Amino acid sequence: MSKTRWTLFSVLLAAVVVALGAWTRLSDAGLGCPDWPGCYGFLHVPTSDEHVALAEERFPHAPYEEHKAWPEMIHRYFASTLGLVIFGLAVAFVRARNEIPRPPLKLPLALFALVCLQGAFGAWTVTLKLWPQVVTAHLLGGFSTLSLLWLLYLRQTAGLGGRWLVPADLFKHGLIIMGLVILQIALGGWVSSNYAALACPDFPTCHGELVPPMDFSEGFNVMQSVGPNYLGGQLESDARVTIQVMHRLGALIVLVTGGWLAWRLHKAGSLFGLGLAAVLGAQILLGILNVVLVLPLSIATLHNAGGALVLLTLVTVNFRAFRNRPLT
Repeated sequence: MSKTRWTLFSVLLAAVVVALGAWTRLSDAGLGCPDWPGCYGFLHVPTSDEHVALAEERFPHAPYEEHKAWPEMIHRYFASTLGLVIFGLAVAFVRARNEIPRPPLKLPLALFALVCLQGAFGAWTVTLKLWPQVVTAHLLGGFSTLSLLWLLYLRQTAGLGGRWLVPADLFKHGLIIMGLVILQIALGGWVSSNYAALACPDFPTCHGELVPPMDFSEGFNVMQSVGPNYLGGQLESDARVTIQVMHRLGALIVLVTGGWLAWRLHKAGSLFGLGLAAVLGAQILLGILNVVLVLPLSIATLHNAGGALVLLTLVTVNFRAFRNRPLT
């Protein structure tokens, strides 16, 4: 398999891992296995009566729930496979370092370091009992892995020409908007890890108010103590409302600024304008449906995947704009 195809396979596998991570988190299966890397002391989900009895004996504080253990272990299997694939990819690029033209080297090595760090965050997610800081960092690590793999793929391809070109003068603006999207993704992770997705049961108001009572000091307290089980969240109502309202405000900012970039791209004749507008619109719609339909698992998972798609679109736009900059 060529390195380009191998990289594309890694991108697809990383997308599956991100989606499975969202599914696991949103189905409250993050502690489906109370230990790591196994599950109740096994390398598989215990299913026989004998193994279940042994699991409950080993972890009396964590009642065995098979329907939660399976999503957690499936996610771990895919994540472990991704780690091995990225390791192989890094080895392949190192071995090809003297080829002409020279292939990227720092990026695959950085990806291998990142996926190792992701493994550590996965372990801490369990051992620290869904501590929101670690859960949010784990989510951002997954998005970063996917984005860097996609960037590595872009660097190996000639890219799309014609109406897919991106003017170089949009590079700085695109970077700023991508930064806003990353902040919004972090906010989304904070919403999820603090169980604030349904803190506001209505839309566009929150409990019937445009500016409901909020508690910023608790809602964004990154010094939460380590120790409690954070399954279900520990914050009071006003703190969760604060997180949800800020996430909605962030979505509005991303929609306006991202829409402006989409318009600029469209005016420049680039089809990325319509593409960016479409993924932004779909993401906003999914966010609203999460509230209106009371957070159905399928819609919530798609919303997470939509955030990844918006980010990948902006990575592509910025990469194309960077490539079109004049040489100095």
